[in-house]
Amino acid sequence: MDPELEPFIPLFPRADLSDPVAERKNFTALATSLPAPDLKDVEVADHTVPADPDVPVRVYRPRDAQGGIVWLHGGGFVMGDLDTEHPWAGRVAEGSGAVVISVGYRLAPEHPYPAALDDVWAVLRWAADHAGELGFDPERLAVGGHSAGACLAAAVSLRARDEQGPPIRFQLLNQPGLDDRQETWSGRTFTETPWMNRDKVSAIWRHYLGGAPATPYAAPSRAEDLSGLPAAYIATAEFDPNRDEAIAYGLRLLQAGVPVELHQWAGTFHGSQALLSAEVSQRQLGEAAAVLRRALAR
Repeated sequence: MDPELEPFIPLFPRADLSDPVAERKNFTALATSLPAPDLKDVEVADHTVPADPDVPVRVYRPRDAQGGIVWLHGGGFVMGDLDTEHPWAGRVAEGSGAVVISVGYRLAPEHPYPAALDDVWAVLRWAADHAGELGFDPERLAVGGHSAGACLAAAVSLRARDEQGPPIRFQLLNQPGLDDRQETWSGRTFTETPWMNRDKVSAIWRHYLGGAPATPYAAPSRAEDLSGLPAAYIATAEFDPNRDEAIAYGLRLLQAGVPVELHQWAGTFHGSQALLSAEVSQRQLGEAAAVLRRALAR
């Protein structure tokens, strides 16, 4: 474990998703305690995307933005909202110079798959149709997120390819959970790692799937054909049950002819970049922003 991260491990709460409502409150308290980013050069506005039902979004618009990204929060499909994601969405906008459309998608178990994906799909189409008003070039549109949000980003990329949806230039997948089967080495070995463990992963997929079988749009690792997908940046944490499924997905994208940048962050665990004082966290956040900036500048 990275020596700057290790002292904080006992302070991380153990998530128990057997009571999603209670855990949402704990997650909100933790997420909103983080320092707010400096957004003096970023215009922030809330919007409502017409859909069935309507979807709330928060748009972060830096000066002289060129590209835009539909940004999806983590929280195991069960936790998180526009407010908990504010520290991260703001940092992505400030660091990358891209317009960030943060999505308040519906949460499981009250709204199991495909509710969240349908919300993301509606926002993707809205963002592409309103790019001029939002301040970015519609040909420079990306999707991205952390953990469950990264899963949704990968899933909506598949759906956009299959349904001839808006063209996506880039997908930024930070520590994605992509496979409900938990059959990888890291999934079987890292059963008690900080913040993410085997029981929690099982609960995440149980709540999200709602008892239905997983499809490729729910768990993108199940997709057989990854050709024709957007270029990707995939970041993984060393001590994370999701690590190997994300690496495997990156390798399969490469084998399908998709450009991929894959960064395995040594000594880190799932969500450890929330510890902003650690040098490795600063590098993680800085690299993600720089990668997005480059991807949307081409």
